Amino acid sequence: MQYSQFRAMWAITKASLRSTMRSPSAIVFSFIFPFVFIMVFGFIGNSGGMQRFRIVLAPGADTSNTFYRTLANTAGVKIVTYANEADMRDAVQKGHIAAVLHINKQPHQPLQVRMESTTSSNDKWPQVKTLIESTIAAIDQKEFPERPTVAKFDFNYPTDIHSVRQYKTIDFILPGQLGFSLMSAAVFGVAFMFYNLRSTLVLKRFFATPIRKSFIILGEGLSKVIFQMITAVVIIIVGHYLFGFTLIDGWITVLEMLFLSFVGLMVFMGFGFFVSGIAKSDSTIPPVANLITLPQFLLGETFFSIEIFPSWLQPIAKAMPLTYLNNAMRSVAFEGKHLWQIMPEIGMLLAWGVLAYLLAARVFKWE
Repeated sequence: MQYSQFRAMWAITKASLRSTMRSPSAIVFSFIFPFVFIMVFGFIGNSGGMQRFRIVLAPGADTSNTFYRTLANTAGVKIVTYANEADMRDAVQKGHIAAVLHINKQPHQPLQVRMESTTSSNDKWPQVKTLIESTIAAIDQKEFPERPTVAKFDFNYPTDIHSVRQYKTIDFILPGQLGFSLMSAAVFGVAFMFYNLRSTLVLKRFFATPIRKSFIILGEGLSKVIFQMITAVVIIIVGHYLFGFTLIDGWITVLEMLFLSFVGLMVFMGFGFFVSGIAKSDSTIPPVANLITLPQFLLGETFFSIEIFPSWLQPIAKAMPLTYLNNAMRSVAFEGKHLWQIMPEIGMLLAWGVLAYLLAARVFKWE
């Protein structure tokens, strides 16, 4: 009976896949770790996206006027009370309260409104100040429409505010976490896998069989691809149905994201082969792999937009392979672009892959 290279490869794939499924670290880094971040940011995104300002009324503040009623009913404003003034002052000092509002009613005079806050609320009180000013201006415009003015601002919500798809927090976070999951599994998984196969002499046992070396790599690599594709499907589907992750074209978008996941996985596996080749011991794999993955995790638009980085750092962040993968996934999922419309990102990913495999070919060792 003729020896079948493909059957041997598939046997290696199944054995490696079973080993991966039983590995706690593989489950944690491929699924649980990114999924925790997706859940956290997903719930943050589902909170409505509007900042709420907690405002407390000073003792004796007048609440029988139009200004107070309008402000209290404004979206994003929450009027809170405290049992005593000491608790109120403590909350203000700690920044739990945006402002203390003084409203004094004067006979035959406009209301005297004063806001009091602390530097602990520097991120809140300027917006509260603007909110108070806009509330007063809106009431003045309604009650005194004919008063002299330097300009009249015409605004009509239905015609001036255009409705677009909401770009939710999950629409940014999920592709980044999926990309991070693929990168971590590929780099760490491949590096540890081939190092352990060498150190435990499993590769030598393979060499005693008729299977070719290329089919050994294909079998091990295929197991990683199958496991990570399953992980990608679960992350995408759960993100969509649980947190409203945008899949603009439905299952077409899912398939295109899976294709990008496959491309990204193959690219990052090249870095895994490189790390496996230069590692002198299993203890050197994590620091070397982190030199490749950690900068991309922090700078590759996994959590934050590149725009927040200093100008000198942005070109470096934009050139990273994880950045290209994350941006490509966001373009497909939210913007509705198709694969042929993001060829520059795919091309740069493939270029990184060529570089990774060229480096891996120079240092990869079978013995």
